[in-house]
Amino acid sequence: MSNAFGQSATLLFPRDITCLLALLLGFIAHFWTNSESARAQAIDRRALVERHNMQFDRYLPRSPASLGNGEFAFNFDITGLQSFPSREPGTIPLGTMAQWGWHSFPESRKFCYEETLRDYNVHGRQVSYATDMQSDAAKAIRANPHRFNLARVALRLMRSDNTRATIEDLDDTRQTVFLWSGEAISQFTFESQPVHVHTVVHPEKDILAVSIDSPLVATGQIAVEVSFAYPAGVWGPQVDDWNLPENHQTTYVEAEGHISLSRTLDDTRYQVEILTNGTLLQEATPHTCAIGSPPDDTLEVALHFTQNSNQESQMPSFAQVRAESAESWAALWSSGGAIDLSGSNDPRWRELERRIVLSQFLTASHCAGSMPPQETGLVCNSWFGKSHLEMHWWHAAHFPLWGRGELLERSLDWYQQILPAAKNIAQRQGYAGVRWPKMTGPAGISSPSEVGELLIWQQPHPIYFAELAYRAQPDREALQHYQEIVEQTARFMADYAYFDEATQRYVLGPVLVPAQECYDGRTPPGVLNPTFELAYWRWGLETANQWRERLGLESDPHWADVAQRIAKPHIQNGTYSAIESPPFLRRHDHPSMLASWGVLPDVGLVDPAVMRRTMKNVVDDWQWDETWGWDYPMMAMTAARLGNRKQAVDLLLFDTPKNEYLPNGHCRQEDRLPVYLPANGGLLAAVAMMAAGWDGVESTDQSPGFPNDGSWNVKHEGLQKMP
Repeated sequence: MSNAFGQSATLLFPRDITCLLALLLGFIAHFWTNSESARAQAIDRRALVERHNMQFDRYLPRSPASLGNGEFAFNFDITGLQSFPSREPGTIPLGTMAQWGWHSFPESRKFCYEETLRDYNVHGRQVSYATDMQSDAAKAIRANPHRFNLARVALRLMRSDNTRATIEDLDDTRQTVFLWSGEAISQFTFESQPVHVHTVVHPEKDILAVSIDSPLVATGQIAVEVSFAYPAGVWGPQVDDWNLPENHQTTYVEAEGHISLSRTLDDTRYQVEILTNGTLLQEATPHTCAIGSPPDDTLEVALHFTQNSNQESQMPSFAQVRAESAESWAALWSSGGAIDLSGSNDPRWRELERRIVLSQFLTASHCAGSMPPQETGLVCNSWFGKSHLEMHWWHAAHFPLWGRGELLERSLDWYQQILPAAKNIAQRQGYAGVRWPKMTGPAGISSPSEVGELLIWQQPHPIYFAELAYRAQPDREALQHYQEIVEQTARFMADYAYFDEATQRYVLGPVLVPAQECYDGRTPPGVLNPTFELAYWRWGLETANQWRERLGLESDPHWADVAQRIAKPHIQNGTYSAIESPPFLRRHDHPSMLASWGVLPDVGLVDPAVMRRTMKNVVDDWQWDETWGWDYPMMAMTAARLGNRKQAVDLLLFDTPKNEYLPNGHCRQEDRLPVYLPANGGLLAAVAMMAAGWDGVESTDQSPGFPNDGSWNVKHEGLQKMP
């Protein structure tokens, strides 16, 4: 007779019992370790990433691919370069953009910022805001500085009769963007001859490198053409004005294997250093050069865009850039977080996983630079290319949740740089601390706007970012590094809240615009106590005091008082309204009141039962065509915290044009916003939270935001909990 361990059953003495207990505990430990190992089994990350390589078999002007490193990005068509840019509305311009690529029209210098200011009565005192948008001064300051396109780098394809080819001349087009290595390989046939183009971007420098292999290279029918335009400086996606050649200058200097181009755009100057096995071909126009005639069928060109006129002693070749790109992308994919949905029974798993993988690629390329990105990243211009700081959370808060906090910290340090400008705004308005701008260029100057100037929900963002950075690296160095940002932000927030003697509470407004921007905060009755902002104010001030305590400092009693006595969100007909004042709620734009229990944890202001009714109220009746891409992950986070797991996934994949993800992974909104990176970043924040959980959720629940009915099998690793 044997027991469960295969041993003979004998009389057990105390010592034998001890041995058996040890054996039993060892078995339990072994079983637990194995089950934990199975649950956290290492994901085949390369297989996960590569099953979502971008693949195109035709020209898609609304869905071009891009490569970038956070500081520099290159967007290209089916040829692997910018050979056939489309001018049709809604298509994506093929730009080459860098974080440092800013330009201002000379005439903008004659205007004074003070011309755009208007005074508003705020609780009995006059407060100035730059809300003028119609004057020449306002238009000039909004439009300057603006991002510009560094160059158009294209294939020059010439037919045998020496005429220019069109996209219709290309056959058998195929393109793959290999996400694991960050390389695009484009193939097509032109005049019955094969053409292979390899495109890569350096992981740290602003270098584009390309290799073209074809018999047509040797015949001179293929060359690389580099063209320059004057900045358009307009609001929309378009960045180039090709009709003003006299407004800028391009000079060329050629040495063996090296071409140096110097560019002057008014006060903006930059260099393009080119390493090539070809030569500079004779051209007729002052702002276009062609490179070709290599010794064989392969033309290699590496272009380094730089503000520094000092030529590098050793510029990397195509092969070196390719190797460094592959090493860098492999390192990124191999570190941090990963989510594998391939074991799921829900047929939507592949599309959700595709969006997750491509969003990591795109945000690392466009949202991980040294300052907060514009909503269209380094793809094209929106709002003149300026950063929108209320969107910074949606661009970059996900990085620490995915174990890649250093990608957020690059732009978080920028807040330290603009502290003087933010302090000037607060002082001009009579507040303590710093008031962060909404729409701004590198200097931190707040652009005139009827809406943006009155937004406040960007104010707590730096505290949230600092908290994420500290959670990723909980040491005194992190506390000290971000202390001033946290301190000055909280000082403004506490001073901005107004104590209403009649109701014995702190209120926000009425001169403000909430996250749901469809309310006019400039005229009576204005906007009072938006739901999300109230919760965010409490969370931000309480977290700022926790920050002080971690440093061994006393908590600030005024911050604590404001947080404790901040107004409660307004309830109307059993649900939370967006604001406390009429009209209370409009059913379009962002349903931002949901973010107070989703983006944020429980701060003691929100009743989950009321929030459940509010969620149902929104889902049952909302104008979805007037929402924005980050609304869907925001709602998914709320559904997850409410325990509505199936609804959380359904909201992530909600079938509506504003939640459509193109083949290139971008989330299109409309013609003026052909890409919208806050949607990608929001998606990553939501799925990280749904997979890894949030503070207070049971640790035994492996994926608390996904259905646990067997429809979803979520394998994840390297993710961090959300606050």
